[in-house]
Amino acid sequence: MTALLADELRTRENPDARIRSYAVDYSDQAEQFTGDVLRTGHDTPYATEAGAFIGTDHSTVVLNPLVLLDPEHRKAVVVARDSPIGVGDMDTSLYLLFGQIRKHSTVALSGEAADEVFGGYPWFRNPKALAAPTFPWLLVTGDEAAMPLHPELDLRIGEFRDDTYRDALAAVPHLDGETPAEHRQREMQHLSLTRWLRQLLHRKDRLSMAQGLEVRVPYCDHRLVQYAFATPWALKSFDGREKSLLRAAGTGLAPHSVLHRPKNHYPATHHPDYNRGLQDLARDALADETVRSLADETLVKPCLDTASDQLQWGHRLRLERVVDLALWLDHHQPDLAL
Repeated sequence: MTALLADELRTRENPDARIRSYAVDYSDQAEQFTGDVLRTGHDTPYATEAGAFIGTDHSTVVLNPLVLLDPEHRKAVVVARDSPIGVGDMDTSLYLLFGQIRKHSTVALSGEAADEVFGGYPWFRNPKALAAPTFPWLLVTGDEAAMPLHPELDLRIGEFRDDTYRDALAAVPHLDGETPAEHRQREMQHLSLTRWLRQLLHRKDRLSMAQGLEVRVPYCDHRLVQYAFATPWALKSFDGREKSLLRAAGTGLAPHSVLHRPKNHYPATHHPDYNRGLQDLARDALADETVRSLADETLVKPCLDTASDQLQWGHRLRLERVVDLALWLDHHQPDLAL
């Protein structure tokens, strides 16, 4: 997308015109990067290489752990999202990235939805996710237990999730002659487009507009989505890789290393200082009686007792949401009837 935009600008203006491109990184990433199921490598070298290859005016916004822990930044994110259910440092970093972009532009474009439209996520090929009778990303991201709600609330979240999943599957169209395996892939694509993508667009829209920036998403163009959704899965994965059609279409437009690297999720910091600071913020949050009445301390305490350099991302997400819950409650001061 960046390459096509750069070429369009040069055609419209002059051969030397350059679009601005941006990436986000963390001060510890080069030394501290730790791979997981969603993150396969350090992004910055690839983004820099792509910018040079395409010919953009490229910038990398580098953030340190203390900035990500700043309560004012975190509160701004919670207020912008109007929800305590976010993704912690990834929200804060995106908010700060948008703030840097807004210094130069009022409109930006993002590649959001390419994974949903062209089949880029791990769950499209994960046998357990394909066989699971629930939203497939729950088996990959570990997000199902990331909001540690107090068991005495008896909110029946499991029943709600199961009912929602059944409703989602009922909306998936059936095509004449398709095999069960083909239909299952159609279900995975439909779930990703209508459920998973929705929360990503919500996040991006709210955090960008909080900085006065409008972010547009060309991959969400309804004509492209309809065309790609109707394309047989065998074509969308013709070479056994993720986003096969998109990578094939991009041949020559971006570096080979970028086109053929494995899927990589939005980056997260891996610095022990961030983990340690997050644990401190979560302890402070749990000092509030209302937070304790909503959060299950038996799920949170092990995350607080884990060494900061050993804290897994999925467990860290529990701490992120406890902290955000405290910020959300402090901002809105709701009356709760428990």
